[in-house]
Parts: sequence; C-alpha cells; structure tokens
Amino acid sequence: MGNALVLNATYEPLSIVSVRRAVVLVLDERAELVHGTGRVLHSEFLEVDEPSVVRLSRYVHVPRLRRRGFSRRAVLHRDDHRCQYCGSRAESVDHVVPRSRGGTHDWENVVAACRRCNTRKSDSSPEEVGLRLHQQPRVPRLSTWFAVMAGSVPQAWEPYLDLVATRTA
Repeated sequence: MGNALVLNATYEPLSIVSVRRAVVLVLDERAELVHGTGRVLHSEFLEVDEPSVVRLSRYVHVPRLRRRGFSRRAVLHRDDHRCQYCGSRAESVDHVVPRSRGGTHDWENVVAACRRCNTRKSDSSPEEVGLRLHQQPRVPRLSTWFAVMAGSVPQAWEPYLDLVATRTA
C-alpha cells in the first residue's frame, strides 16, 4: 500500500497519509473519495476502492504563515540534484552567503552543489571565486514539497498541487 493525498474541504492539499488512514477517513465519513488507484481493497464483508486522493468533509483551518520544512534532501530535490554553479550532479548543499559571513540557513541562501564547487567556494562568495548561480535559491513550490514527502507525485495529485502553485505564484 502507498500514500494518499488529503485535501481540505476547499480542495487545498493538506497532507499525505497512508492508504490505510485514508480508507479509515472515508469509512468514518470524515472524507470522501476523490480519486482511486483503480485497485480494490477487500475485507470479509466489504470492498473499498483504494484511495489516491480524499477530500475532508469539514474545513480544517490552516495557519497561512506556515513555512515549509527545510532539509538537505528537500534542497537537493528543489534543485533537481544539480549543482547550481556548474550544472553537474550535486551531492551536497552550499550556503551562497557563508554562515561565517552572516549568511542564513534557510531556503533563500542554500543551494545544491557538487563537491568540487563546494570545496572551491569554501568560505567565499561565489563572485570572489568566479562562480555564478544558475538560478536564485527560493522557497520551493508546494508540489515540490509534496514530492519530497511522498517520494514522487502521482498523476492524480498534480491538478490539486498545480492549483495551489498558480494561486501562490
């Protein structure tokens, strides 16, 4: 069994839960099935479509100032595992403005980097060692964060994640 996307009553993505948890939400009538996987789960007396996307029956208030979690894995995923200086495969992360020079440890200052560029840059600014960023670091889109949490984004989830991306972009 895999995961299911949970939508708020307003179709905003809230979280990812196990298929088992999604089935319980549907059976308890706290959520409705929006998209199934095409597979059917069987019990002694019941057959249930395996959910891929469920929508809560009641609206859940979510604070708007919620920041997306920051991690090395998420930075590498956001930057497609490519060094933001040379474009080769990245295996580490780098602070654009080094922390020793007052740089912050957040989305807007950390990029994926290969070992060669990270070592070359060291405690310098990119300009001081002749490096240039391919793109400015940013907080990832919601769809990127859900992909990091789930491992990949199933096709059935994309319309709901893209809806949020167009509203916040």
